[in-house]
Amino acid sequence: MKLNPLFQIGLDVAGRTCLVIGGGREAENKTERLLEAGADLTLVSPRLTPALREWATAERLVHHQRTFRPSDMEGAFLVLNTVGGDPELSRQVFALASRQGCLINSYDSPDFSNFGMVALVRPGHLRLGIGTSNASPALAGRLCRDLESIFDREFVDYLDLLARVRARVRERVSDLPRCAALLRPLVRDFHLEGRLRYPENWRQQLTTLLTCDFEHCATPQRCPACPLLPLDADDD
Repeated sequence: MKLNPLFQIGLDVAGRTCLVIGGGREAENKTERLLEAGADLTLVSPRLTPALREWATAERLVHHQRTFRPSDMEGAFLVLNTVGGDPELSRQVFALASRQGCLINSYDSPDFSNFGMVALVRPGHLRLGIGTSNASPALAGRLCRDLESIFDREFVDYLDLLARVRARVRERVSDLPRCAALLRPLVRDFHLEGRLRYPENWRQQLTTLLTCDFEHCATPQRCPACPLLPLDADDD
């Protein structure tokens, strides 16, 4: 497994041709993020989640109801392959993307990706990305869900008003240092407070798993030396 902290950026995809391969929950999540960012989106999949079908019906994206074809990538700026468990497809899409010089991310396959996707907290105008260098996508998702509960409706309103005030100040005050002096006090007393809570006996559990062969884990027999709980299909 490749642990890579990557180089975090915010990518402008507004009006650019983007392709999503797959029609499951992972595709739905990535599609929603691309649509929010204004991408010109094409989706290829024989089946769609209800939300994806709704967006296709509303013509927010172009849907090809079939499996992937190499011609689907023509002119693509960015490609998201959300189909898991198909290494041959991931290999094919990555090779095509590499030849065409476009950005490619294959779900759960960093070896067939040239950029990574972070867990995203996105209340209002805020975009807070969380990554673990591929050490634990499940932990990134857990942190994301916890932070989403912190950034409430009041925060969304606060940030929206900050944006409107900043735009007005920038419009009427040409001196940048004076702009900063006017805007900084508006956030001076804002603080994020919290604490971390770890699983009980986490160090012992994780250390034990380093020597486990996983043969009986999460089965009716259970490995007596292994502390694993029943597996959650949404986590890894």
